[in-house]
Order: sequence, then C-alpha cells, then structure tokens
Amino acid sequence: MDCNQSEMQEPSIDTDKLSYEIFSILESKFLFGYDDQKLWIPKQIAPAIEPIAATETDDGVQAIKNQRGKICVLSIDGGGMRSILSGKALAYLENALRTKSGNPDARIADFFDVAAGSGVGGIFTAMLFGTKDHSRPIFQAEDTWKLLAAQGKKFYRSPSGSGGGIMKRIFRGGAAGSATAGLEKAMREIFVDLTLRDTLKPLLIPCYDLSSSASFVFSRADALETESFDFRLWEVCRATAAEPAVFEPVSIRSVDGRTKCVAVDGGLTMSNPTAAAITHVLHNKQEFPFVRGVEDILVLSLGTGQVLEGSYEYEQVKRWKAKDWARPTARIAGDGSADFVDHAVAMAFGQSRSSNYVRIQANGSSLGRCGPDVDMDPSSSNVKMLMGIADEMLTQKNVESVLFGGKKIAEQSNFEKLDWFAGELVLEHQRRGCRIAPTVAFKQAAPRPT
Repeated sequence: MDCNQSEMQEPSIDTDKLSYEIFSILESKFLFGYDDQKLWIPKQIAPAIEPIAATETDDGVQAIKNQRGKICVLSIDGGGMRSILSGKALAYLENALRTKSGNPDARIADFFDVAAGSGVGGIFTAMLFGTKDHSRPIFQAEDTWKLLAAQGKKFYRSPSGSGGGIMKRIFRGGAAGSATAGLEKAMREIFVDLTLRDTLKPLLIPCYDLSSSASFVFSRADALETESFDFRLWEVCRATAAEPAVFEPVSIRSVDGRTKCVAVDGGLTMSNPTAAAITHVLHNKQEFPFVRGVEDILVLSLGTGQVLEGSYEYEQVKRWKAKDWARPTARIAGDGSADFVDHAVAMAFGQSRSSNYVRIQANGSSLGRCGPDVDMDPSSSNVKMLMGIADEMLTQKNVESVLFGGKKIAEQSNFEKLDWFAGELVLEHQRRGCRIAPTVAFKQAAPRPT
C-alpha cells in the first residue's frame, strides 16, 4: 500500500461534531456577547418524555441536529364560528402540555416560538401570546373557544336571505354595522391599550389592505423595529376578522400614525397562514440564527374543517343561480386556499413531514350536517352543534397529503397527533437547557417613553 494512501483517513464524525461545537461557541460568543465560560458547560439532564435516540444510524448527525434544536411554530386558520373547533384543539393541547411537563400553569406560549393566525384564528393568537407584564400571557387556551361561544352573538347576526341581501349589507349599515360595533367593543375590552409589542413571542396576523390592494401582515418583529409598524392589538384583531358581508372594513393607523391600513378579512388573502410563518422563521436569522431548513422547524397547523360533497350546503348550492354565489364565494376561496397551503407545506417538508408537520382538521363527514350559515350563526343550537363536532373531530383520523401520492387517511387520530406533538414540544423545551448556544434570540421591546 502506498505510504501516502495509508496516512489518508476518512473524515471522522466525532471530528465534525467537535468542529461544529467549536464553531457554535465562537459564533454565539460574538453573536450574543457571552463572556461567562460557565455558560458553555452543557447541563446534564434526563428528558422526561423520552431519551435522545441512541440507536440512530448516524449518531453524529443526530447530535448536531439536537444542538441546533427545532423552532416550534403554531398556525391557526380563520373560520368564523367554526373556529370553535380549533379553540377546542388548543385547549386539549394545553392540558396535554401541563400533564407532560408537570407544570399545572403551563401555557401554549411557553412552548411555541412563533404563532400565526388569520381571521378569528388571529384573535386566538393575540389572546394566547398577548401580555400585560411581559412575563405571562393574559389568556389560557380554554378561553379562546369560550370567548366565541359566549360572545359570538355580538360578532355575528344569524343571516337571512341570500345573494342580494348579503351584498346590501356589505355596502350599507344594518346588520353589518351592529356586528362591527359588537366586535370592536369586545376587542377593546379584551386588549385595552396593548399593542403588538406587548406580546411574548413573534406573531404574524394577516389582513387585506384595500388602500394598497395587497396583503398586509401585522408582525411583532416589525413592531419592535419601529413604532411605524406597531399597531394596537384590538385593532389588529378587528382588521383580520373583518369578514365581508359580516363586518365593515376598518381604517387603522400605527401607534405613531405614520402607517395606515384599510383592512378587510385576513382569510381573503391568507386563510391558512402556515406558509407565512415558516418563511418568517427561515429568513429571520436574527431571532432564529441556527435554522438551516424545514427539518429544523416543528409545525402545528390548526384548521376549521371543510364542508364537502353530500352536505346540506352542497345540495343547496347545486340549485343556486348566479346571483346567489356572492354569498359563499369568500368561504369557498378560503377553504380552497387553506387546503392548497396544507398540501404545499406537507410536500415542502418531504420525508420529514410526518415528524415535523402536523395538520389538525375536521373532515367533511363532521360538518356535513351543518347548514350553509355555520360560519356566521351564533345561535345556541349552532354553538352546541359545533362543540359536539369539535369533540368528534379530535377522535377522527384526518386526511393528509402523501409525497407524490395524493392523500390518504392518517394512521393516528387528531387526539393522538396532539398528544404526540405535546410530547415533542416538552422534549424540545427540556433539550434547550442542555445546548451549547441558545436556540432562539428573541427581540425585546424597548421601554416606551412616558
């Protein structure tokens, strides 16, 4: 054997791992300014959920991924009164987090790094991450669906008639005016004078801006950079929930008055904000410095269900004339867009979609018995029906996308998915105490001048 060949060795995984750790220490030291060397001594803790896999075929690669960690993302669709379904899922998830972490006061905001919500989902997001003391959120997950069940009558009016009647309410006062006043009053009471800066983690809440004819996303990260993008939370929620034919458009300004937005429903432009949340993480290196790709992101996306063929609405639509289609168009577009985003995101995750991406969604069989106005009907009977559907949804096996293979029925029920996901969140939370460098570096709000 040639002497030179005998001296050549294959790169060692241990060497690569050591190089990675040294690089991480140096990078983080300069990036975060840590001087205390004791901070770089990893603490030895035993995960309560499950040990870090020791049977991986490539332990070095797995160790590196564990050091990078995973950014935990929550996305909540818009859906009017159907958002009771996602609220119930949130409540179950928070209870599972408390059980698995052993902390009876654990909250959703403790475990997620980024949250995005559209429409009523945007209201839920602001509730779960808004804070008065910059320490704890002001609401629990249970409060989301309870708010909708208790105050839905202030937001919505049970619609009557079709087609032209709905269009008249868009351009005139009437029911839309009283519903708008109800929504504004409720949002003011909930959030008072809180702004986007008064949130615990990065938030993304979309709307459609009529003045620029483009999507507009309210973002905590932007609000922390300048008051020109800091908006009052109650107005943000009012903007993203301004569903046409139900609420009037709203003109709002930033805290300093420099940025103006004439907003309507976030669901029109981004009914499923999951893709926006993922993109925010991938391109926000200041707050998420070690993210390399989707394999470093853990996503939970909550849908609100779709009314499918065979339902009451489907049978009615078959007999509608052209003028009647003004009524369901926005919802059909929203449902179709949400489903498309779900499919695209699942494909983007590729082989890691089953371990990094979870979509909770009611299937058509649940909502099939609902009438066409389920989104806007705040009546006690409709609320009771939706609460029953929410409980049923958790026991269902959802339809999920398959890489290059269309769709199939999932192997796990939504119940089981949420339970597994809670375990992954708690495990990630525990692992962060062992890492050499911080997984996230959130921007902090500067004190406001008095």
